[in-house]
Amino acid sequence: MAYAYWKAGKQSERSVFDLYFRKNPFGGEYTIFAGLEECIKFLANFNLTNEEIDFVRDSLPGCEEAFCDYLRGLDCSDIEVYAISEGSVVFPKVPLLRIEGPVAVVQLLETPFLNLINYASLVATNAARHRFVAGKSKLLLEFGARRAQGPDGAISASKYCYLGGFDATSNVAAGRLFGIPLRGTHSHAFVSSFMSLDEIVDKVLRSSDGKGTCEDFICLVQTCLTKIQNSSSLQGIFSETNQSELAAFISYALAFPNSFLALVDTYDVMKSGIPNFCAVALALNELGYKAVGIRLDSGDLAYLSTEVRKFFCAIERDLKVPDFGKMIITASNDLNEETVDALNKQGHEVDAFGIGTNLVTCYAQAALGCVFKLVEINNQPRIKLSEDVTKVSIPCKKRTYRLFGKEGYPLVDIMTGENEPPPKVGERLLCRHPFNESKRAYVVPQRVEELLKCYWRGNADEAREELEPLKELRNRCIKQLENMRPDHMRRLNPTPYKVSVSAKLYDFIHFLWLNEAPVGELH
Repeated sequence: MAYAYWKAGKQSERSVFDLYFRKNPFGGEYTIFAGLEECIKFLANFNLTNEEIDFVRDSLPGCEEAFCDYLRGLDCSDIEVYAISEGSVVFPKVPLLRIEGPVAVVQLLETPFLNLINYASLVATNAARHRFVAGKSKLLLEFGARRAQGPDGAISASKYCYLGGFDATSNVAAGRLFGIPLRGTHSHAFVSSFMSLDEIVDKVLRSSDGKGTCEDFICLVQTCLTKIQNSSSLQGIFSETNQSELAAFISYALAFPNSFLALVDTYDVMKSGIPNFCAVALALNELGYKAVGIRLDSGDLAYLSTEVRKFFCAIERDLKVPDFGKMIITASNDLNEETVDALNKQGHEVDAFGIGTNLVTCYAQAALGCVFKLVEINNQPRIKLSEDVTKVSIPCKKRTYRLFGKEGYPLVDIMTGENEPPPKVGERLLCRHPFNESKRAYVVPQRVEELLKCYWRGNADEAREELEPLKELRNRCIKQLENMRPDHMRRLNPTPYKVSVSAKLYDFIHFLWLNEAPVGELH
């Protein structure tokens, strides 16, 4: 396309493109905008190397050398990008980005920008939906690196799940790159790699005073296990536990005495895993350490978490160990939005959810479907028509506002022409559906927020928005979701959020539509 623009002498014509999506994902009524920072970084580093230009020459039949010279001089110094703040709650049809500049250069940005925003926004939205279902009090841990679509997918997923409201990741590389808190546990392989207690006898426990052998610790653990067996509340629940599992837990506690968290379902949760964990945790407690908790990775998570909590509380009560009943219970095992919701309805004692495959692969929906449409060229508005009205574009360079009601909730987003006066607080305004003439409403906004801000202005000296740290984007996401009206947020049959245009823009859309649509003839 750039070559064809160049051949036609149109490559430098000033164009305006909108990047937006047409439908919210996952059957919901909101989306989280993410990926802006990567787009701005792409602009800052945009250029074509000689090797890349040589490849273009070889790939384009009949490519003229003068076009290669044109490509060598390309940069983004004449590009302007206006965008909604990253981490914001956004809605269909509203431009996430408005890109202005020479048409050939902007056209070259289409695929990179769509690639950088589509997945980022989709997975951030998926994370936000999981957070909404889990509730504010639960820890959400992103465990998806092993199942993500390649290393780039894994890194991006960790970053944007954190933006969408997750608390931590098991992806150490993402933690280093983005400052995301790290959380993780051992696997079943670690447990099954141990054969007996004899393997770890010679290890040294790193106790607070630097003394004490592993053998002493093993004796202490076995004493604690006997105490548990003799506890009046726990008699009959288990007899002999798996000793190789106990060896694995002891070894893990030796490595992490201050952060001991064990996977307890390698053999049997209630008859082995939990008693073994509790014995090690009690031994640590006697040495001045405090275990963190356990992870369940299989079985009936609602039932097991409840039984585990009872077990912990019985130890706290019978053995007089303060706060033992508050030990953290983490659940994993192919969790998704539906299973977390089902657990909530059944009743459970899970404190933290480790979610991987369904989160990072966005299993419920493969893509967001952002599009990149020309809306103006050489100051002339352009429109894309379709028999499917949802695919008709909204023409011209626009400004976008969010209008808030008396209760503080956002009521409607409205698009206006660039030169229209902005909506004013307290002044009655007609908001119209862009394509359905019967859908319209008057709004008296109590607060007005302009959404599109300049994030890139090429080499111009004018001010532009600074990119914010990931934690600030996460805070924005959480805050805006908390400020949404509850009926827009519910999982089943949410109320659609209204997206509108001004009366003047509505009239212009339909004037241009009629002007551009060919008139049929009946015979």
